[in-house]
Amino acid sequence: MRVLALESSCDESAVAVLDEKAGLLAHRLFSQIALHEAYGGVVPELASRDHLRRLLPLVEETLKAADSTSADIGGIAYTAGPGLIGALLTGAALGRSLAYAWEVPAVGVHHLEGHLLAPMLEQSAPELPFLALLVSGGHTMLIDVQALGRYQVLGESLDDAAGEAFDKTAKLLGLPYPGGAHLAALAENGRPGIKLPRPMLDRPGLDFSFSGLKTAAQLALGASGPDAQHRADLAFAFQEAIVDTLVVKTSRALEQTGLERLVVAGGVGANRNLRERMRQMAQARGAEVFYPRIEFCTDNAAMIAVAGMWRLQAGQQEDLAIRARARWPLDGLEGAANQGKIPIKYE
Repeated sequence: MRVLALESSCDESAVAVLDEKAGLLAHRLFSQIALHEAYGGVVPELASRDHLRRLLPLVEETLKAADSTSADIGGIAYTAGPGLIGALLTGAALGRSLAYAWEVPAVGVHHLEGHLLAPMLEQSAPELPFLALLVSGGHTMLIDVQALGRYQVLGESLDDAAGEAFDKTAKLLGLPYPGGAHLAALAENGRPGIKLPRPMLDRPGLDFSFSGLKTAAQLALGASGPDAQHRADLAFAFQEAIVDTLVVKTSRALEQTGLERLVVAGGVGANRNLRERMRQMAQARGAEVFYPRIEFCTDNAAMIAVAGMWRLQAGQQEDLAIRARARWPLDGLEGAANQGKIPIKYE
């Protein structure tokens, strides 16, 4: 089977082609950062319109890069939720229409399931079961992953996700949009000294809360414009507080579940400080930690292709209706047989 996958859940238009034997043949992505920068965040209507412009040309470009035609495609996967409903519908409509025209099955993929399976694209892919920390701009979750579709959410953010807190605090510091990576870069010049809370570490459980940490950072910033070193020190303190919280909660989850494999996925998973601290924690516990490569931490179609491939191989497919869901609980997904590791072929 060779699968064409589409991702359009937010502000990334992405397409990938994955072959069950040859692996990932090609993937392309167009980011809308420049489009939304003036507004300091994603404008849903603008995102939907840009997906309409970008997706079909990306399909043509990706097929060419994969040395494939429509006749080579045996199935189509597209992100069906969760996300911005208008953006999701653009990808769902295109994916379902192409499947109908090419007379192949189509499957709608849960966006977060794609993130969970993104490390399967690596040479050192984890075996199931594993614990997953899914940490991004929209989600911060600890998930017990037993098999494809068998997920138990152990803890999640009660308010802001970690990535959202990064971006909002970066905006307070006057950093460009999107701010998370800029805050991490600024933190490299910071010094210890500013004290910020570690939310919810003083109570049992695996839930997170980051809105109070963001408020504490705002108070530490002060009303009078701080100098450059103070801003760097605050960025350092904020990043340390986020990373400490994520590492401690993840360590608790490993102990609670008894799992020995950890996957860290989502955009914040690209943070170098977080990766090093997770590696140290896992090594101390005798556990292994796995990441997608940096380009597959953020939204992409390659991860949708993996999830779609496994579900199509298990016999799942959509009817002719075009469906998308802005909200879609991860632990309510239908299970499917584990199809094993997808082989890799780099472009």
